[in-house]
Amino acid sequence: MAAQRSIVICGGAFAGLALALALRQGLGADIPVIVADPALAVRPSRDPRSTAIVAACRRLFEALGVWDQVSDSQPILDMVVTDSKLEDATRPVFLTFAGEVEPGEPFAHMVENRRLIDALVARAEAEGIDLRATAVSTYDSRPDGVTVTLADGNVIEASLLVAADGARSKLRERAGIATHGWDYDQSGIVVTVGHERDHHGRAEEHFLPAGPFAILPLTGKRSSLVWTENRAEAARITALGEAEFHDELEKRFGLHLGEIKALDKPRAFPLGYFVARSFIAERLALVGDAAHVIHPIAGQGLNMGLKDVAALAEVVVDAARLGIDPGQADVLDRYQRWRRFDTMAMGLATNSLNFLFSNESTLLRTVRDIGLGLVDRAPPLKNLFIRQAAGLSGEVPRLLKGEAL
Repeated sequence: MAAQRSIVICGGAFAGLALALALRQGLGADIPVIVADPALAVRPSRDPRSTAIVAACRRLFEALGVWDQVSDSQPILDMVVTDSKLEDATRPVFLTFAGEVEPGEPFAHMVENRRLIDALVARAEAEGIDLRATAVSTYDSRPDGVTVTLADGNVIEASLLVAADGARSKLRERAGIATHGWDYDQSGIVVTVGHERDHHGRAEEHFLPAGPFAILPLTGKRSSLVWTENRAEAARITALGEAEFHDELEKRFGLHLGEIKALDKPRAFPLGYFVARSFIAERLALVGDAAHVIHPIAGQGLNMGLKDVAALAEVVVDAARLGIDPGQADVLDRYQRWRRFDTMAMGLATNSLNFLFSNESTLLRTVRDIGLGLVDRAPPLKNLFIRQAAGLSGEVPRLLKGEAL
């Protein structure tokens, strides 16, 4: 029967591995789950970045049995938002957030990517998921199934193919799915910084004219920076020598945590916004960056992808339990209806925030500072924003509530 054929996931990063675990949890071993990605050959992971995992996505990882492996990650206990020019002597705080969505539950944790990837891979192996360190070369979809050809020559008959292969998704391109969006002519500089004093779990978002400068707490006296500049300036800054880079960093970071030092080489990533015109095609579903890329101003990129994972896993498992082929059109359409509007709304919100805060306009600065001050004095509105940021508003898939499939 078509419903008993494999599900193939192209992409072995957060989204692909989390989806594989969710499907194995909900479907059992009757439907083989295969993850194909050449990067799976690299053990352990070498990804030097860190990511903010919001409360809903932490619940997902708990439900999948991997959060215990990264349980010493750094909780974000509170957050402050400032708005100033680079040369301003002081940075007044306009908005503060307490860091809990429920008593004892922080709204986010900072996790080192390599540790979470390694925990996902280890769990997938323990669950008997078929991990293949090769790429999906091509596929041929039909109304009754999809034939997937891997780069190593193996051919798999599947009921569903999932594109979790990133922003430059080859599967999305092969399906002829267009994207709409734009380039920001900005880059995000990412670097880990050590400092003398303890951050006490505080995250800081400094809105500077070039864009947000986010200081995100890591374990120990370390922080992860996501620093937005226009593209040419970002290229200049990342090409500087160690001493010159330190001077640029100190101008923005300040000395409130004592002396600082870059602990790794800064890297710049181009920033843009795009959403796929469709999240599905015949026997194909897009998740994560293959479906959408948004500005990091609200720290929601990866978390949006994990929401895709939770929604797709739920509709596939629900269908399979009813004896319905999980790759058929009406099942995938339910996934798209669940996720595409929310993605568009979040993308437009982050785009608007980027426009509002990444500019030199004195008028806009005055308007946004008044707005931030009003929000800071309205606890119900702040609580609404915290729950939205934590991924707990709207129609929440079961996994994001911490419920097993």
